[in-house]
Amino acid sequence: MAEAFLGIDVGTGSARAGLFDRSGRLLASAKRPIRLWREDPNIYEQSSDDIWRAICGSVREAMEKSGLPPEAVKGLGFDATCSLVVLDGEGTPLTVSHSGDHQRNVIVWMDHRALDQTARINASGHPVLRYVGGRISPEMETPKLLWLKENLPETYQRAGQFFDLADFLSFRATGSLARSVCTLTCKWTYLAHEGRFDAEFFRTIGLEDLAEEDFARIGTEVVDIATPLGGGLSEAAAADLGLLAGTPVGASLIDAHAGGVGTVGGMNGAGRVADPTAELAFIMGTSSCTMTLTREPAFVDGVWGPYLGAMIPGYWLLEGGQSAYGAALDHVVSLHPAYPAAERAAQAAGIAVLDHLERRAVEIAGSLESVAFLGAELTVVPEFLGNRSPEADPHARGAISGLTLAASEESLVRLFVATLSGLCYGTRQIVEANRAKGLELGTIVASGGAAHSALLRRLLADATGLSVALPETPEPVLLGSAMVGAVAGGAHVDLKAAAAAMGRTGEVLRPSGGAVADFHAAKYEAYRLLQHCERQTRAILRPYLGA
Repeated sequence: MAEAFLGIDVGTGSARAGLFDRSGRLLASAKRPIRLWREDPNIYEQSSDDIWRAICGSVREAMEKSGLPPEAVKGLGFDATCSLVVLDGEGTPLTVSHSGDHQRNVIVWMDHRALDQTARINASGHPVLRYVGGRISPEMETPKLLWLKENLPETYQRAGQFFDLADFLSFRATGSLARSVCTLTCKWTYLAHEGRFDAEFFRTIGLEDLAEEDFARIGTEVVDIATPLGGGLSEAAAADLGLLAGTPVGASLIDAHAGGVGTVGGMNGAGRVADPTAELAFIMGTSSCTMTLTREPAFVDGVWGPYLGAMIPGYWLLEGGQSAYGAALDHVVSLHPAYPAAERAAQAAGIAVLDHLERRAVEIAGSLESVAFLGAELTVVPEFLGNRSPEADPHARGAISGLTLAASEESLVRLFVATLSGLCYGTRQIVEANRAKGLELGTIVASGGAAHSALLRRLLADATGLSVALPETPEPVLLGSAMVGAVAGGAHVDLKAAAAAMGRTGEVLRPSGGAVADFHAAKYEAYRLLQHCERQTRAILRPYLGA
């Protein structure tokens, strides 16, 4: 009988399921939307029940498409955004919302309600912060927990478990309270290299009760990624998913980290297994993440980590990225007066509006290599959700220079190109921060929906001066989670072996050099100058900003 491994990915807007064979070939996939409540620019909430329903629908559809029976699935893995899930003592949803709605029990990763708590934690200067690039982020869980304690004390006191979303999913599937070393190390300040939480840190920042409870509500059992959990799928979860009870479930990954697992360390074009420390995994979505693996711990200011074993066992991980990536691009182009007309043109052509703008950019410029010059008059710093790295400044804001009253489609195309370039310069900043600490990177391996854009890959290669490779699989994040299932099910001995057997790199794009490189160097200088001006402007007006 054919065998398959199931990867389940929960992003910001949807839940997806993908079935892969032992060699990493995608057999079938499906997705369902998930609901997002947004109360103001800083509040984003979801429902764990809604997410589970979307997962079940995705899995059932993928199974139907594949034509495989449930017994063909030999293991499964989950990945999800680093959102905070709150359950009461009975395991039912507990509100994180001022609305009082218990269905709204998830604080989404991009929620920035805890800015004040974040600032106070960072002001402590505690040594634990050294392992998050020197400054904790409001996207992490301890600031969110402190916000709950101070603003929704009834929820905080009643909570039986606080989960990272990925760990909640494995709990919902198996009943196991074990947490993954990936989630706790990267988002909860667990010190994996010492095998402990630092109780003094929690006391210092105002979460002393968690330390006094011996961390029972956030995780007392911490396991390596892909460790088989409990007895596999419970009877209830198997019935929901249409699978067999007992199917192995591996300890989960954060979504970006699943993309990293499905991206680096696979077979390259030369027929050799790539050295994962020579590749930068770049996962693009609503936000972006960069994943760099090292054999020894490296400390890079403003870049999260180093984290031991948080993506591939035996390696240290440095995690950077941009808080707004796809979300920033969507936001900027939608503000232009020509956007509605571009949307109609895209609909008529049966393509997405960003694909339409990319086509128009290449038509106007004449070649992919020349498109960058279309954005010469515009400089965009797309930090609409702050600077995740390397500055670790959640108060940073977006800035655009060079706007005119132009309202034509061509002016929209130029703005589109300039925004793409700005996103690439943000990545260049992270690359240069790594290089400043002696880390040499040879290839960016890009994944996520935006990675399929030939224009973005060209701009990324030319802006950073690094080659950009594309994974052979169309679904590297799902593949990373399926690798977790393959290890849990015994098909591969560990994630490194799974990556070598199931991952392959496809097309490689090299930097253009010459005049294109000179142009990007000048634009990067302009980008840094505008970024600095935003910081100075904010400092001047700080007494009037209310924060």
